[in-house]
Amino acid sequence: MKLFDSIWNIFTYDLGMDLGTANTMVYLRGEGIVVSEPSVVAIDKRSKQVLAVGQAAREMIGRTPANIVAVRPLRDGVISDFDTTQAMIHHFIKSAHSNYVKGFKIPRPRIVVGVPSSVTEVERQAVIDAAKTAGAREVFIVEEAMAAAIGVGLPIEEASGSMIVDIGGGTTGIAVLSLGDIVVDNTIRIAGDEMNQDIVDYVREKYNILIGERSAEDIKIAIGSASPLKEEKEIEIQGRDLLSGLPKSIRFTSTEVREAISVSLTQITDAVKDAIEDTPPELLKDIFNDGVFVAGGGALIKGLDTYWKEELNIPINIVEEPMAAVAKGTSKMLDHIDLLQRVQRSWDEII
Repeated sequence: MKLFDSIWNIFTYDLGMDLGTANTMVYLRGEGIVVSEPSVVAIDKRSKQVLAVGQAAREMIGRTPANIVAVRPLRDGVISDFDTTQAMIHHFIKSAHSNYVKGFKIPRPRIVVGVPSSVTEVERQAVIDAAKTAGAREVFIVEEAMAAAIGVGLPIEEASGSMIVDIGGGTTGIAVLSLGDIVVDNTIRIAGDEMNQDIVDYVREKYNILIGERSAEDIKIAIGSASPLKEEKEIEIQGRDLLSGLPKSIRFTSTEVREAISVSLTQITDAVKDAIEDTPPELLKDIFNDGVFVAGGGALIKGLDTYWKEELNIPINIVEEPMAAVAKGTSKMLDHIDLLQRVQRSWDEII
């Protein structure tokens, strides 16, 4: 059996997948990140045909004719549209393999998928079914916080405390890990999407201008910050004047973005504080020494480390390549099947 598995692994291109609300990243074993695309699918409503996936579909948001809709099939880190998610996963699996296995058919891959710890059994099974229908031979589900910690190289199997905060699109995963398991888990469904909505609401209330979520995200990425910048920035934004119904442009500053996203950022900060309060004293000592590690797209918000150092009084470490942490972790777990199976059993016991 072991010999069969070894031979199979030579010809199987196993994948680690961060199936995110906003973006999906796929890590091909032995190659690295091979897919990094928005979790968006464009569909013809009449024929139900998938027209585009990923970045090409994102470009269509708000710009399609009535018969075409660009949708995000995951909400708050879980599947809201099974068929569309299946089509998206199938596309990403095909894209991940296309550049590396040309000219012959390969066996179906094993896939490790990172999902929020807050998912229900039904939501977890939906991810497994979607991945298998899309071509996976075997599917393992792991918590995103665990995967992120492994992805950034934290010593999670040692008898010491490590704390990771993974700020994604739909959820923020906050976890304290020790001896290969999660000791404290505080996952909340407040993350990048809520910050985008904060900006939409702020612009509407202050300027009577309506902008889309995609525009809000672009603003957040361009000039968003958690603490004052040495040199504040501004950007021109366009939207529809709600009074006249006509197009209108304004100058929007980084100070205003900071004020807008402070609502969600405060909630995330409070959740981190709650996790710290729930941490056993001996593990908390390790965290005070090593600091909190921050991953996910939200880690790229300028000045987040400065803001949290003041709020939490703990060293803050923004990890290298924060958006790739979960995908890297899921792929690494394919090389440590014992740990993967233990994590899987632990998850099954909790659910």
